[in-house]
Amino acid sequence: MSRPIGGTLADAYLRHRGIDPVVVDADALRFHPRCYYRENDEAPTRIFPALIAAATDRAGRVTGVHRTWLDPHHIGEKAPVSSPRRAMGDLLGSGVRFGMHTDAPLSVLAAGEGLETIMSLRMVMPGMPMIAGLSANHLAALLLPSSLGRLYIAVDADPAGRRGMERLSRRARDSGIEVLTLSPRLGDFNEDLRRIGPVQLRGSLRDQLLPQDALRFLLAA
Repeated sequence: MSRPIGGTLADAYLRHRGIDPVVVDADALRFHPRCYYRENDEAPTRIFPALIAAATDRAGRVTGVHRTWLDPHHIGEKAPVSSPRRAMGDLLGSGVRFGMHTDAPLSVLAAGEGLETIMSLRMVMPGMPMIAGLSANHLAALLLPSSLGRLYIAVDADPAGRRGMERLSRRARDSGIEVLTLSPRLGDFNEDLRRIGPVQLRGSLRDQLLPQDALRFLLAA
């Protein structure tokens, strides 16, 4: 029941947050004009437009979806509900993937917890494949490509996010993957993108990437 996001409230929501769906290569994203929402099992069903993201496994099979309910009356705002973001489905090991359309082996990958974190990084590094785990626990459980040589993990400042990052780091290193972290200057990478701008964000990331990756992904952007 969902459709492409171009020209929809989902498109407007992302652009309000400094994210251009065309730049981030948002094939995993869709728009649902009337998505059901319930506060709990006893609450009445309500309807809001929603940004829908497909979570896929390593074979590209859709295993779940993430929903961000949107306010139909205030462009760029989430719906006025207690939990406007929720995921459903078989998400363990899966994530929302960006820039991973071919069967070519991946040598470098960036992973993070939140959709907007990953899309903000894609705005300044659109050539780097990335994956959003959707929660700290699911970030920790991501199944990584067997060809991967280097993993960048976008760090969330909250304790749960750091624990998820540490667990994924241990698993990756145990598999012989080089692990580096990417930290925002402000609260998160979307705040960096909106408040300090893409040029300053690139400068901040340049100091955190290995030189060969800065040359490959930042200068190319």
